[in-house]
Amino acid sequence: MTDRKIIMLFLICLLPAILGSCSLKPPKPWQRGQLSQPAMQLTHPFDTRFDEHLYFSRESTNGGQGFSAGGCGCN
Repeated sequence: MTDRKIIMLFLICLLPAILGSCSLKPPKPWQRGQLSQPAMQLTHPFDTRFDEHLYFSRESTNGGQGFSAGGCGCN
């Protein structure tokens, strides 16, 4: 087999796997409770606490992680 045929065969096999792993439908209302559990969150509480410590160490301020501004007070 040529390199081109091998690549095409690989792509043909890979395409259904990629499309089959996608979900185009939003979760049902009874599934949302399960998705909102702490174990299903993308961030861990330890990571959040560590990030807040880093921000405090850099800027000497607490809170306000939702805003991007310098430590000098100018926005």
